[in-house]
Amino acid sequence: MISKQYIAEVRLRREAVESFDRYPFSLAAVRPLERLELHPAVTFFVGENGSGKSTLLEAIAVACGFNAEGGSKNFRFDTRSSHSELHRYLRIARGVERPRDGFFLRAESFFNVATEIEKLDVGSSYGERPLHEQSHGESFLALMVNRFRGEGLYLLDEPEAALSPSRQLSVITRMHDLVRQKSQFIIATHSPILMAYPEAYIYVFSARGIERVAYQETEHYRVTRDFLSSPQRMLQVLLAP
Repeated sequence: MISKQYIAEVRLRREAVESFDRYPFSLAAVRPLERLELHPAVTFFVGENGSGKSTLLEAIAVACGFNAEGGSKNFRFDTRSSHSELHRYLRIARGVERPRDGFFLRAESFFNVATEIEKLDVGSSYGERPLHEQSHGESFLALMVNRFRGEGLYLLDEPEAALSPSRQLSVITRMHDLVRQKSQFIIATHSPILMAYPEAYIYVFSARGIERVAYQETEHYRVTRDFLSSPQRMLQVLLAP
């Protein structure tokens, strides 16, 4: 059966990898990777810093034709080439339908994307105010509200970086609007708010590789729940002499 989602799965062409002892194939999450099934609507990559979630998300984005630093498929600027070669070793299983829109958003290089938007003089499609005249969080939301048009493939790397909790809730609302408009999201995140999106696939990147888990099984959920249920008790433990 041919999938109708834009990306059904990602496979690592293991036979083409010369050595799993060198980066990025030496990453604990990448070394055992064979096949990763993606949800038709929302898939989350979660894990500690350095676990490989952003590396894999970036590789998927580049393999799909996006600029490594972010933007749509017609962005071709290069401030500093730092992406890995992993994208060359991925096989992307695409569905029968093709997205009409798409964007790769990464928090660490969004300033560069906003600068490129100004150079290209395409700011009007991103909202009334230039992105550089807004706060980081405001510009993220402006991007999602004004630029993301639906029927799209959207890859987001730590979008919560500049967002308050209430703004993260706004992102969930906008995500849901776009999902109902036949969009697909792949998101690397640390946010227990974002990853609460219903029915999403959540993949944890760790020393054991990549495992799909339920929301309540994530460390992000458990640590946040335990802290908020008894912050004083938790602080006593953390700040004990």
